[in-house]
Amino acid sequence: MTRTTLALDDTLLRSLKERAAREGRPLHALTNDLLRLALAVEKSSSFRLELSGWEAQEQPGVNVFDRDQLFDLLGSQR
Repeated sequence: MTRTTLALDDTLLRSLKERAAREGRPLHALTNDLLRLALAVEKSSSFRLELSGWEAQEQPGVNVFDRDQLFDLLGSQR
């Protein structure tokens, strides 16, 4: 096991020490387990963005490739 030095917030270190004492475990064992869990969640989480809104409707006479015409149309609906 490699040793390293971490700079932790005082409140975080206090919470870690309290939890380690409650569980009767060494601080390093608890910290290793919590870091492993955090890294596993990061790898396994797949975020999927669900968007809901309106249904697009084709507008007669609107050229969707004409940016200025689209901006004019959107600006008039405000």
